[in-house]
Amino acid sequence: MTNPTSSTNPVSTPNSRAGRREWTALGVLMLPLLLVSMDVSVLYFAIPAISADLEPSGTQQLWIFDIYAFVLAGLLMTMGSIGDRVGRRRLLLIGAAAFGAASLVAAYADSAETLIAARAVLGIGGATLMPSTMALLRTMFTDPGQRAKAIGLWSGVMTGGIALGSVLSGVLVQYFWWGSVFLINLPAMALLLVIGPFLLPESRNPAPGRFDLPSVPLSLAAVLPVIYGLKEIPSEGWHVQYVVSITVGLLFAALFVHRQRTAASPMIDPALFRGRGFAPSVVLNLVSAFGMMGSAFFTTQYLQSVLGRSAMEAALWALLPSVPIGMAAPLATALVQKGVDRAYVVAAGFALASGGYGLLVLVGTDSLWLVLAAAGVLASGIVMVMSQIMDLAMGSAPVEKAGVASSLMETGAEFGGALGMAVLGSIGTAVYRHGIPDSAPAPAHETLGGALAVARQLPGHAGDALTATARQAFTDGMHGAATAGAILLLGAAFAAARTLRGLHVQQPEPVTGEAQETQEAPQAAQETSV
Repeated sequence: MTNPTSSTNPVSTPNSRAGRREWTALGVLMLPLLLVSMDVSVLYFAIPAISADLEPSGTQQLWIFDIYAFVLAGLLMTMGSIGDRVGRRRLLLIGAAAFGAASLVAAYADSAETLIAARAVLGIGGATLMPSTMALLRTMFTDPGQRAKAIGLWSGVMTGGIALGSVLSGVLVQYFWWGSVFLINLPAMALLLVIGPFLLPESRNPAPGRFDLPSVPLSLAAVLPVIYGLKEIPSEGWHVQYVVSITVGLLFAALFVHRQRTAASPMIDPALFRGRGFAPSVVLNLVSAFGMMGSAFFTTQYLQSVLGRSAMEAALWALLPSVPIGMAAPLATALVQKGVDRAYVVAAGFALASGGYGLLVLVGTDSLWLVLAAAGVLASGIVMVMSQIMDLAMGSAPVEKAGVASSLMETGAEFGGALGMAVLGSIGTAVYRHGIPDSAPAPAHETLGGALAVARQLPGHAGDALTATARQAFTDGMHGAATAGAILLLGAAFAAARTLRGLHVQQPEPVTGEAQETQEAPQAAQETSV
């Protein structure tokens, strides 16, 4: 169809201020972002109902749950590069259509295989949506102050969506059937497809060079084995196959980096990392995701297995820490705009998050409010960090590379989250197992859930004693992991203060001639788009 925005979306100029249209478009962009982040956790309460209906094998059940995140992580860099070439709005709308269609198939899936395939397509759609939303945001908000506020909102929605997904799935499964957790995607995607072409500007890199096809399988081979190994280690331990998986992924990562350095038109332009702000932002974003997901691994189990809350109760309690999160990013943005060095704001965010881990060290086996306070403090600090370093990274990257820059940040976050769960989860598991008596049955040594299941089968005092011991051992393990997390984030605070000091976002030099960033201008009225 013809492009309806061709006569109303002029080419942006550096530091031009966005108006009502752009802020309304930002609200539209938040829809796919919210749903993509929710789909990470939307199956938490739906899995039992799916298992009863479709009767998947143990392996199939794992793939139903995990394949979305695997495909999403594996394709982020590829889709970011494609968006820079074919148009970020075009890719966003294609991804929205795929996401909606896959949601419909998943909702009415009549077999485990169908649901797995639909979840894989959802991952593909999610991989197109995430970098496209940030790249379009970078295009629409060229004024640094407005861009910082918009990115702060983006960070808050991304973080809140993960918490909201589990709660919403619990409510829907309680009152409807499990397929409803996928059908909620359809109205939002339909709205995006209808009004997106009218509100969102098209933008692309007009001189991207030839697409480097060999980089696609190399990026997948680098990302997927590492993510797989890191996701399995917290629950299964450091078995040989997971270590081998991570090693293989790292070898392919080295080949991928070599390819980017030597290819005539690489998928990821190495020049992105030559700027002073971009490389530290990628690393610090990884560390912040490490801290966020590492704590979630323990707090979710603590609420359910230590405090004995139902899954639904635990999810509802977990929403409380989201209240201060909503104020964290705007506060960080306001401080920077008032002249506080961004380095100190980021360092303060890491220090605050470290304090959240410090509160976890004080948690006992009956400390509901303290663990909620710790989660709120930690998450608020992380959101302060993420909003500022995302703004720094996107402001430092050339506009024509916005899709690739966004995908690199998001891929780093996926790695950081998986690494946080693996490292801190392993520390907690080691301390937990040390606290379980040698005389306890074997399942009790593996996980807290296993110990509670065994305890329910033991008579009277023996079962109560094992329950109390296991809950204390898990809490001690959380203390050990929280100590490690606090030290890491405190180190990140010092690193941020040192590497980001005096660093301000500088608008990249405007590209002239054929390389100028293009948006759909009036003369593009005859072009076709999705």
